[in-house]
Amino acid sequence: MAEIKPFRALRFTDKAGNIASLTCPPYDIISEEQRQKFLAENPYNIIRLELPKGEDPYTQAGKTLESWLDEEILKCDRDPAIYIYEEEFTAYGKTSKVKGIICRVKLEEFSKGIVLPHEETLSKAKEDRFNLMKATSCNFSQIYSLYMDEKHETAARIDALSSGAPRYEFSDGEVIHRLWIVNDPVAIAAICEDFQDRKLYIADGHHRYETALNYRNWRREQGDTSEDPAYVMMMLVDMQSDGLVVFPTHRLVRNLDHYDESAVLDACRKDFEVYPMQDYREIPANLDALYRQGKKAFALYSGGDGWTLLILKDLGVMAELLPDKSAASQGLDVTVLHTLVLERAFGIDKENMANQKNLTYTRSFEEAIESVQSGESQCAFLLNPTRVTEIRDVAAAGEKMPQKSTYFYPKLITGLVMNQTKSGRNSRSAPSGR
Repeated sequence: MAEIKPFRALRFTDKAGNIASLTCPPYDIISEEQRQKFLAENPYNIIRLELPKGEDPYTQAGKTLESWLDEEILKCDRDPAIYIYEEEFTAYGKTSKVKGIICRVKLEEFSKGIVLPHEETLSKAKEDRFNLMKATSCNFSQIYSLYMDEKHETAARIDALSSGAPRYEFSDGEVIHRLWIVNDPVAIAAICEDFQDRKLYIADGHHRYETALNYRNWRREQGDTSEDPAYVMMMLVDMQSDGLVVFPTHRLVRNLDHYDESAVLDACRKDFEVYPMQDYREIPANLDALYRQGKKAFALYSGGDGWTLLILKDLGVMAELLPDKSAASQGLDVTVLHTLVLERAFGIDKENMANQKNLTYTRSFEEAIESVQSGESQCAFLLNPTRVTEIRDVAAAGEKMPQKSTYFYPKLITGLVMNQTKSGRNSRSAPSGR
């Protein structure tokens, strides 16, 4: 099953500055304005490597990495280690913590059923990450994956190993980040053995995992038989962790030649109970109540103060329309919405969705409402979050959800540890001293 191992992480040294000024969120949620702010605070921020800019950004990222290694801005740890990472945050009015381990994981094709995806990917994003990996031979951010551990044995080990003061602890304004370094061979061996009978379920980072597979194959084509490209850096978290939070990803419809809300609602009445509602500010509370009841429900907002509540009458219609899909896939909120509303009522097919021609996404309720009110979008569908158990069941069935079905919060921060995928002089660097 899953093969994990420790690694000598590449980390920032004291010469680079305070660790809080060197890290950043994942590249794909950072605006250019935010990017500039990170660099203004510290020119060594990891964003220069993770999201390079310019006429030849990938080559520039490679040169920047070489320069930082030469200047000892970055160094590899002396001993192989597993890194315990914890995030403390507030979501849905509650303070939570999620803790896991960052390690190397052996790359496996999805067909082997060892590492399982749950979401479709976009080719443009994979091309971007592949070009960056070819230029830098490094994972700057970790893939987020989940595992099943009914007895919570690994969680107990992790808690014991992180009982002391962390190596890093800082806040980015929303999340408190902590990192412990575990280089005791006995402790590492016990954790690695825990995963011998486990599968891994990708929570976030599908593009990066598929890119790592492509990069490994490319390196083999170049005649490289070393083991480094056969592993990728991952954060592994217990699927039953109380701290796991998934936000919904709302759908924004735009640029349709003709948008007729009445016609859409008429088309929906066959499969949904349709209720006109008065105040869009009450959408979250209404959806949450139905979520707790296990109902399949959505909010349609087309502007003004009012909105429309759609509640599925009978889930059996999904088995009729998608007989080749598992019950897990048939029962997903996003599958119901896409199949019965976006495809049937709007005529937005899967290719259109993949190209984001008439459909875009946001996790922010406020942004969805504002997009419609400003006229940028014609309407918005507000959804409930996907349950973690649903993600597991779809992946276990060997199927994938539509793109942008899940948003795990908070995102893992980039820049605490990095994984070099090519041996050489740089991998023999001295410890960073932090």
